[in-house]
Amino acid sequence: MNTIKPYKRRVYYYETDKMGIMHHSNYIRIFEESRVNFLIQVGMPMEQIEAQGILMPVLSVDCKYKSPLRFDEEFAVYPKIVKFNGTTLELDYRIVSCESGKLCVEGHSSHCFTDTELKPVRTKLKFPDIYRLFADHNGADIMD
Repeated sequence: MNTIKPYKRRVYYYETDKMGIMHHSNYIRIFEESRVNFLIQVGMPMEQIEAQGILMPVLSVDCKYKSPLRFDEEFAVYPKIVKFNGTTLELDYRIVSCESGKLCVEGHSSHCFTDTELKPVRTKLKFPDIYRLFADHNGADIMD
């Protein structure tokens, strides 16, 4: 299993509001950026999954705000697979300020695997390489 690094970047100006902090809606986008980055790191980019006819729609997302990020502040996202059964996938996210070390946001998303007509797919049977990828990283911690 690969050592996965956190997803890091800075807060862009357009992501901030009048108070100079990242607007709450942008954290959901950051979760998605970190999922895509995770897939790249484990050698199965989203394009490769979709090329096999698999989609991963979001079923739900939850976000708890702890401490705001500000313009140009560097942050790290630590995604973690917390549940995977071959048909559904759930991830937790921690967004931490690289400058202060403070936990800024905690989140959770759930997804399902479908075909292009949005019918559920059992990856263990039809796509064993995709199944193994997620099963191997289920519960694995992201390291700095």
